[in-house]
Amino acid sequence: MSFVYNKLLGGKSGAIGLLVLSILILIVFPMMLDGFRLNLVGKYLTYAFAAISLVMIWGYGGTLSLGQGIFFGLGGYGMAMFLKLEASSPENTSIQSTPGIPDFMDWNQLTELPWFWEPFTSFGFTLVAILILPALFAYFIGVAMFKRRVGGVYFAIITQVIAVILTVLIVGQQGYTGGINGITDLRTLNGWDITSDSAKYLFYYINCALLIGVILLSRFVLTSKFGRLLLAIRDKEDRVRFSGYDVANFKIFIFCFAALVSALGGAMFTLQVGFMSPSFVGIVPSIEMVIFAAVGGRMSLIGVVYGTLLINFGKTAFSETFPELWLFLMGGTFIAVVMFFPNGLAGLWSQYSPAFLNKLGFLKSAKALETAPVTTDMKESN
Repeated sequence: MSFVYNKLLGGKSGAIGLLVLSILILIVFPMMLDGFRLNLVGKYLTYAFAAISLVMIWGYGGTLSLGQGIFFGLGGYGMAMFLKLEASSPENTSIQSTPGIPDFMDWNQLTELPWFWEPFTSFGFTLVAILILPALFAYFIGVAMFKRRVGGVYFAIITQVIAVILTVLIVGQQGYTGGINGITDLRTLNGWDITSDSAKYLFYYINCALLIGVILLSRFVLTSKFGRLLLAIRDKEDRVRFSGYDVANFKIFIFCFAALVSALGGAMFTLQVGFMSPSFVGIVPSIEMVIFAAVGGRMSLIGVVYGTLLINFGKTAFSETFPELWLFLMGGTFIAVVMFFPNGLAGLWSQYSPAFLNKLGFLKSAKALETAPVTTDMKESN
């Protein structure tokens, strides 16, 4: 019982934070929002997977990745490929020159399904590929970079460049990827209509359950010996290396873990929204994911979920009124966070919540929070 309470829930404050978040996304939002707005929240929560991955690789690992959109996109494209193949049955594509292949392939005069698309006719393979392929890609990047001790700003730039290259590749290979339009017209999952309102509600709850599961798994990783060593590597890398640990392997593992989490969010995005395009792979979405993590608090697994929701709610509201200015708002928000509250929303809560709780009479909770360091996710009330 203590294992669950301390390792997974993060003690009293962590359990309360997770409970509040669960009530908000599982009960409050579904009760207050209509189907359209709830689906928007579901889309925002898929971005939270990428924000959580940045807590792992950036907040605790000390390595900023500007390419999490790569893995988010790979997961999304993997799910989209399966759904597109199901929607491209010979019966549904009988008017094409070559029935049985996706419409964009027929438009680009392909006459047969490419070999790398064929395994995605299997739902089981697709589920495995969504997790394994992004992690494998991250492994190759990690080995190439971390084994050569490439880090800091150089690693951030390289991941950004890889995101650009992947975007150009997807857009350029239109006959194989759908090009700039992406993969669209996704209608069924194993014969089940995913465009119906009931399906969108179900996907929303599945998305929430997976998000909570990822938070629990991430907490388990961070409270283990591995997590303590990860913090030591972030603060004193050379000392850890001189102690006999292979620092590169630790960084590779957490980078692969972060890629897997981002890919899971991308797959859920495709199911929630019904398409995937290269606009979710490149530089802009990757930087937005960093902003989500910075605003929520890059050391807080729960704080980044709130940061993701806050920024996206603001982005939606602001873009509806001033569509040409929302990018400036995003940039200004990031600068303000870095300058005035670098620990994000979680840091503000840790700083001001003791006095607030004291006024409400929660003296014991306030004292616990006063002794909690801002930089430790396990001790803060998210």
